[in-house]
Amino acid sequence: MNRSRLLTIFFIVFVDMLGFSLILPLLPYYAESFGASAAVVGFLVASYAAAQLIGSPILGRLSDRYGRRPVLLFSVAGTFTGFLLLAFAEPVGQGIANIFAPAAANVFILAVLFISRILDGLTGGNITVAQAYIADITDESNRAKSLGMIGAAFGLGFIIGPATGGLLSQWGYNLPALAAAGVAFMNLLLIYFLLPESLTDELHATSALRKKPPFTVNALFEALQRPGVGPLLHIRFFYGLAFVMFQNIFSLFAQVIGLSSQTTGYVLAYVGILSVVTQVGLIAPLTKRYRENVLIITGLWIMGLSLLGWAFTRDLIPLLIVLLPMSLSGGVLNTVIQSSISKSVSREEVGGMLGIASSLEAFTRVIGPTIGGLLLERLGVWAPGVFSAVLMAWVVLFTYRKVILPSKKERLAQMA
Repeated sequence: MNRSRLLTIFFIVFVDMLGFSLILPLLPYYAESFGASAAVVGFLVASYAAAQLIGSPILGRLSDRYGRRPVLLFSVAGTFTGFLLLAFAEPVGQGIANIFAPAAANVFILAVLFISRILDGLTGGNITVAQAYIADITDESNRAKSLGMIGAAFGLGFIIGPATGGLLSQWGYNLPALAAAGVAFMNLLLIYFLLPESLTDELHATSALRKKPPFTVNALFEALQRPGVGPLLHIRFFYGLAFVMFQNIFSLFAQVIGLSSQTTGYVLAYVGILSVVTQVGLIAPLTKRYRENVLIITGLWIMGLSLLGWAFTRDLIPLLIVLLPMSLSGGVLNTVIQSSISKSVSREEVGGMLGIASSLEAFTRVIGPTIGGLLLERLGVWAPGVFSAVLMAWVVLFTYRKVILPSKKERLAQMA
């Protein structure tokens, strides 16, 4: 039974990421076709992450309160509506402009684009709720392996989506958005017909949770200060900030060292494939042999050294070598940190806490590109990698003090 549920969740996450990645690389070109400046395009791309920062913890907490299945249905319905608005931004914006200001049609069309991305961000907590669903139906011994499947589905969708979107875009930028809406509708059908609720027994036992508000800023600060989950959330944020800087600056870095756009695409696909292979093939044996806190601090070390190597790499072959340990450690960290977070709170809080982790990650995607861009522009192409490596060195020290040492003391106390 659990295996069929895991498979369904795998396809739900894969289809969701496929829809998202169909339009992501094309969004700047779509907006520019309606006169958007580079700054407006930047705000448009950031609007999704900013909205997700708000929406993810709310949806996670609501899924703790009312169940995973209805929140997933609501979330995917919002994604479907957002993609439809994106696809029909021109006729909708033109129609509104004809009523209020015909000469400003492009302004209204861009406004519809912003609304579509904000709506998708606010309701797009699919991954968070899917991870909470996995936590519901797995025990602690196999949770990391199952969450690795979610990471693999995420990676596969991200590998296939951009290429498919690029192929469809030759018939118009709105066609990939229509395709994304189609796959979101497919997701609705998958959830409605194939996915049973995972919290049926708990829903009647969480009356205290029902009285809490869906999410407050105080809940975020309280979570960050909690002894078990707080350090893990800090690690998630600072590791995410370092890695998102690499993701967002890499294309500019590739231009500086003379890689073509095609080669850059191949390199990013290489990173994605390595991450998928890690989460499918390595997570299970690693988590059976090593404790999760050991995997976390080891992954942080490897990531930090890889980012430092990236900062000073200028040729393709050395770059591919440096990106190998970076991709492998990233695949491990993304899965194991989420698994540890889910184990550090009660089952009634899993969705909300994973939502907070997702919100922190979204925040890194809002500020990371800005910091990385400024470092590259003001200091040089090496600066984002060095900054990220220094940040990771601090995270390693933080992890040792806040996670490894308390864990050792706890084990010694149990032995005594």
